[in-house]
Amino acid sequence: MEASEQQESGRGVAAPLQPRPVVATIVLRAEAGQRERTQEQARLTSRLLRILSRIRAGTLTLIEEEAAHGRAILLAPIYMGLGAIFWFKAGSDPPPQAILAGLLVLTGAYLLRREAGRLLRHSLFAGMLLCLGMALAQCESWRASTIMLDSAVTTTVTGQVERRESYDNGRWRYVVRVEATEKPTIRRSPERVTIFVRKQAEPFELGDRVQGRARLTPPAGPALPGLNDFAFSSYFNGIGANGFAYGTPKLLSPAGDNAADSPIDRADIWLAGLRNSIGDRIRQTLPGDTGAFAAALVTDERRAISKDTTEALRIAGLTHIIAISGLNMALSAGIFYVGLRYLFSLFPGVVQAWPTKKFAAFGALVTVTAYYLISGFGVSAERAFIMMAIMLVAVLFDRPSLSLRNVALSAIVILVLSPSQVLGPSFQMSYAATLALVSGYSLWKRRRHRENILSRARLVSPLLFVSRFFGGVLSTSFIGGASTAIFSIEHFHRLATYGLAANLAAMPVVSFVVMPFGMAAMLLMPLGLDAPFWKVTGEGLELVIVIARTVAGWGGDITFGRQPAWLMPTFIVGFLVMSILRTRLRHLGLLLLLASVGVAAFGTGVPKPDLMISEDGVLVALRQDDILVTNRERPQAFIFEQWQKALAAAEHQPPTMLANDSRLPQISKADRRRRLSGEEQNAVRKAMEEALDRTMQGSFVCQKGAWCMAMLDNGAILATVENAAYLPSACDTANIVVTPIRLRLDRCRSGATLITGATLRRTGSIEMALSAEEPVVSAAFQDPQRPWTRHRTYDWRTDKFDALIVPASPVSDSAE
Repeated sequence: MEASEQQESGRGVAAPLQPRPVVATIVLRAEAGQRERTQEQARLTSRLLRILSRIRAGTLTLIEEEAAHGRAILLAPIYMGLGAIFWFKAGSDPPPQAILAGLLVLTGAYLLRREAGRLLRHSLFAGMLLCLGMALAQCESWRASTIMLDSAVTTTVTGQVERRESYDNGRWRYVVRVEATEKPTIRRSPERVTIFVRKQAEPFELGDRVQGRARLTPPAGPALPGLNDFAFSSYFNGIGANGFAYGTPKLLSPAGDNAADSPIDRADIWLAGLRNSIGDRIRQTLPGDTGAFAAALVTDERRAISKDTTEALRIAGLTHIIAISGLNMALSAGIFYVGLRYLFSLFPGVVQAWPTKKFAAFGALVTVTAYYLISGFGVSAERAFIMMAIMLVAVLFDRPSLSLRNVALSAIVILVLSPSQVLGPSFQMSYAATLALVSGYSLWKRRRHRENILSRARLVSPLLFVSRFFGGVLSTSFIGGASTAIFSIEHFHRLATYGLAANLAAMPVVSFVVMPFGMAAMLLMPLGLDAPFWKVTGEGLELVIVIARTVAGWGGDITFGRQPAWLMPTFIVGFLVMSILRTRLRHLGLLLLLASVGVAAFGTGVPKPDLMISEDGVLVALRQDDILVTNRERPQAFIFEQWQKALAAAEHQPPTMLANDSRLPQISKADRRRRLSGEEQNAVRKAMEEALDRTMQGSFVCQKGAWCMAMLDNGAILATVENAAYLPSACDTANIVVTPIRLRLDRCRSGATLITGATLRRTGSIEMALSAEEPVVSAAFQDPQRPWTRHRTYDWRTDKFDALIVPASPVSDSAE
């Protein structure tokens, strides 16, 4: 009975709970945490997808808004310029047939696929303009077809003077159209050459036929691989050689006696003569640098300005005033335009009855056209004239003058006429400044204008005018300087840091004194009443020179050296995005600019070479940190200064010169190729070894007129030889031998590296990065087959191109 009661009571009472194992609890908590993390990740992913979707939708909206503004015209010169750059930078001439076929196919596809998607149509548009840019570059090369002198020569030149320009030291620079050469006769004679004449009392007149003995050299190539190739600009300017005259050439016949001149040639000579007479009159009225400065503003003859003044203007960032560029054209057109409109305003009836604004614009167009005609047709003057003419024509057709479209149209015209300008610093810096200023002006116009109560007060109005003027000068100087800074660093490897202060002080003088009185003087020059106005202009220019020298005395000229190859393209892309776009997408350009500058500033930079050889083999330098050690006591300034800027090496260490050694054979220049006896070669080798013992590692020791020796940091020995008679001894002593003499040899029997004038003629300048294993060699040209470099492969003996150097026996003690 009790048992059954216990069983019944047990059925109704629940059994006590058993404690849960610890492991199971941990597992359950882990699973719960995992579920929470998964859910959180899902929420974050969903939120990120929503953000990306909004960004994508916003970006597409902004792109649609940009497309609605019709920005295709702004991209046209960019695509054309890229095509031209590709053609000029290619290793060999792209096939013209392929360029023409691509242009026709892409143009046809673009015209036929009108209903295609926006992306496809824009791709066809870009491809069409790229091919057009390449075709224009090819046409300009064919149009130039300049014959370049293949090697230096001393000859008698007979020709006609086409241009002349004076220098501050009394020299004259003539552009001569060559009619004949003799003693020797040059097989591939250039059509035009520049010849310097020293200390000539009376210069030749344009059109004079002259004859004289001259030393001609080919246009210079890059001083180092990657630097500016001066032969490129010479080719497209029609100059095939540079040189200097021995003495003063004689006059064969004065100008006007050559009946073979065409009417166009006579008109060109007359216009150039008018330009020279204007420059001479200005320099006679204003002597010294002031007159040379004033003449440069009118005729673009800048070489008469002294070197000290030019350097001061450059350090102060005021060289843009000298060049006839957009600033000069804009001031000339603006002064004439505003002055004419003010003159019309004196007659209210005329203003109400006639479109005086268009009359003033047409007068300004005539003014800038005359300015361009007497400016010498320089590259910067041509570009500024086209840009200003398009803006003034826009006024005639009631269109906005200051707009990005007009800037793009002027760029298109210049690319059609001379696409080679796209690689020049003048084109790049001019359009960078113009694009930045016009874009900034557009942003300023779109801002919300808040009227200040002080602006209504009459007493405050003059102060507001002055503040706005100087604010405008400050902002334009800052925008122009900032937009061109990277181009100055890339092309010139230096930057004027105090240019903003110099422009702020000098530009009011130029705007209110120099240009107005200079224009008045030009208008009164035919009447002979120009002298007082030139005096006032001279006072203003003298003040500008004082400002330049004062700012230059502060220093601030920073040398940057060569920059990474990616920096310039990246900066240009960011700059174009920031300048061209109207929506918030333009801020991406600013981010790209800041990122590229930051990476370049804090990056490792471009590796610097340890050994540099000029393209003629005369100048050789070793780099020791920021010191350049050369084999010349007075290195050629044209080459050496470029090396200093590109490598950011300010100091120069000349070689240690040895006294004359009686043990060495006395060899004259006439006997420089004679074979030395075994005893003489042993004496030369011993002298070279003793010279190495006397000098420190990384320094040159030289026997004047014979050879130089240096011990490199990697333990190798470098020898430079001026006399071929010492070449065998140098080959037996050194590991690297450099000689400017053109020898039909390519190696030393000892295994030493031999670099001769013949080698450098094809490769151009050379730089080496020395290491313990093998030096890394970089040459300016790998295969010179472009129109402006092909002359390096010409052999006058066979009258053929691509003449390979036939190696003779290697240099040793038994061979030359």
